[in-house]
Amino acid sequence: MELWIIRFCCVLLSLLAGVASGLEITSTGPTSIEKASGQSVKLDCQFSLAPEDSGPLDIEWSLMASDNQKEDRVMILYSGDRAYEDYLPSMKGRVHFNAADPKTGDASINLTGLQSSDSGTYQCKVKKAPGIGSRKMLLIVMVKPSKPRCYAEGPTEEGKDVVLRCISSEGTNPLQYSWEKTNDNKLLPATAILDPVGGTINVRNASASASGTYRCTARNRVGTEECVMQLKITPPPNTAGIIAGTIIAILLILIIIAIIVFCLCRARHRKKYEKEICNEIREDVPPPKSRVSTARSYTVGSQRSSLGSMSPSNLHEYALKPQYDKIPTSEEFERPPSHAPLPPPTAPKMAGPNLSRMGAIPVMIPAQNRDGSIV
Repeated sequence: MELWIIRFCCVLLSLLAGVASGLEITSTGPTSIEKASGQSVKLDCQFSLAPEDSGPLDIEWSLMASDNQKEDRVMILYSGDRAYEDYLPSMKGRVHFNAADPKTGDASINLTGLQSSDSGTYQCKVKKAPGIGSRKMLLIVMVKPSKPRCYAEGPTEEGKDVVLRCISSEGTNPLQYSWEKTNDNKLLPATAILDPVGGTINVRNASASASGTYRCTARNRVGTEECVMQLKITPPPNTAGIIAGTIIAILLILIIIAIIVFCLCRARHRKKYEKEICNEIREDVPPPKSRVSTARSYTVGSQRSSLGSMSPSNLHEYALKPQYDKIPTSEEFERPPSHAPLPPPTAPKMAGPNLSRMGAIPVMIPAQNRDGSIV
């Protein structure tokens, strides 16, 4: 019984020794690597084979998923004595095996043109039946700070708090900022308060001695960048002069507005006055033509109203003045007084008794002047 136990233990030890001496990953480099974007990195994966590892060699590199619910993404593969490098589109043309023939025991890869999206956990898996080995490495791709922008925030006057700000738009955290004065004694003002995380420096109750050239440096674990600015502390403005100038400017504006309003009102009044003058009737203007009809109606009405007052004794005189029976025409009415009227046509004289026998009625015609009005 004891002999059987001894034989069993020997067989078990031999099996364990055979497994231990099989395929083995021999790389001893760091398992966490930090690199800056744009740089290149070598992910080391050296291995050794045992005599009993006689199967085909398979090497597989994959980017492990950060979420357990997602699958790992194969990025490069070696199988059947051939390398397959364009498995992952985002790394196409940027990943290659370090050795021309990985069968020599070098399964390392080179990754060029690093990007922040390349950060993650990479796994190297080597298979040669019956041996299997694997190794994991963490790659952190950091972005170095971009060139920061330096500027003064707020007024830079004596007696006030002056804030200098430094901002880098790109860069992997944590970013650290530092300020220094590059002229004079290269010391920051005694009242300056520095914020290395926010990138600000607050100079309280600034004086003229705070003026000068300042340099800000932004840094992280993979790089540094800096910017330079000039600070000039100015004396406080003359408040009384500003107020007086403002008042004078306002008064000048009001005076100009008043002059403009006065000119407009005067022009409007003059236009209105000229319009009224044009509408007035002058005495030397001749009367309108409508007066002819009025004169005619007045003359005819006067003649009719006066017919009853004529006597047979005046009938002969009336017959001798036939021009009063004629109503003046418009041409005669408009003729100037200097022109003598044409002599009326002569009419045959008729005696008064003959007119009475013919049934005529004596009428008295009042005397009239040239414009047709009664004298």
